[in-house]
Amino acid sequence: MNFGFKTAAVLLPALATAFAGGGAHAGEAHADGSVADGRVLYTQYCATCHGITGNGYVADNAPSLRSPTFLASVTDAFLEAAILRGRPGTAMGAYARETGGPIGPAEATAVIAFLREGGPPRVDLSQRASAGDATRGQIVYENLCRRCHGSKTQRVSAIHLANPVLLETASDAFLRHAIEVGRPPTSMVPWQGALSPAQIEDVVAYLRSMASPAPSLPAAVAVPRRGPIVINPKGRPPTFVLKEGLYVPVDQVKTALDKKRRLVIADARAPADWSNLHITGAISTPYYDPKTLDDIPNDGTWVLAYCACPHHVSGEVVEELRKRGYKHTAVIDEGIFAWQQKGYPVVMAPGSAAPPPAPPPL
Repeated sequence: MNFGFKTAAVLLPALATAFAGGGAHAGEAHADGSVADGRVLYTQYCATCHGITGNGYVADNAPSLRSPTFLASVTDAFLEAAILRGRPGTAMGAYARETGGPIGPAEATAVIAFLREGGPPRVDLSQRASAGDATRGQIVYENLCRRCHGSKTQRVSAIHLANPVLLETASDAFLRHAIEVGRPPTSMVPWQGALSPAQIEDVVAYLRSMASPAPSLPAAVAVPRRGPIVINPKGRPPTFVLKEGLYVPVDQVKTALDKKRRLVIADARAPADWSNLHITGAISTPYYDPKTLDDIPNDGTWVLAYCACPHHVSGEVVEELRKRGYKHTAVIDEGIFAWQQKGYPVVMAPGSAAPPPAPPPL
């Protein structure tokens, strides 16, 4: 199996130790999921943001996948949707093979089995729908939740609760339980006792009111890629002033494009994310597949990589390019969503909804 830009020999022993524990999750069987296969897949695709131990917050505030209250209450269907469909408008890409990604349902099941290994038993959640009042819930949310979870149009430091796929796949019981018991050991504290049961119901109702239709997933990206790799192939080279020798601000990149400078822009995210939204002229070079870099000319042309993290997996792409001897490489500092927020040119999938929420402040 291709391990992309990560070194499996280094990460796998650490993962084996970090996730050592008891048997399979008590609440759900995983006859189709191999924990060993799931460990390899997690290392390749998930550890870069969620961390080798699964505790999260390595990049773009990727949440903990090891919080016991999360594992005890989350369903396999919720986890599979998160893996295959992603979280549109965030750094969590859609990894489904049918959209150009690297895995299918069987691999997702293996990753879930790996996450479940040694986890807590399932809690029996009451599946009653919320009877709360969204107007009252908004007041509580604005006072206590927004500073971490953001608004419908602005992401902050914690999970963006207005995400359409999250709200489509999360039950009221799951949301209620998360508010009540929190997500130890993260900063999400339990609110049971601090909030009355009625207030918790109101918050759940407000979260429901923020739901919007989830965008449809695009068809798989064709490989090998179509269209030119180099933007403005007859143009002069740009002049960039890099921060820390690595990062180029989006404003400098926009100026270079306006002046018709010669460069390559590489999108380090999963192909489905590139299909939904990318900088005009950018090519798809998923961080987990170094073969997608093979046809980028190594002739001194500037190669700029970006992602949504805003520069974690794009940093892996640039690191790989520099190992190969590319002399002029940089990470687009603020990432794709900051680029879009400034109104700079992007390509969006036909029928795309409103622009995604603003990224967390750097």
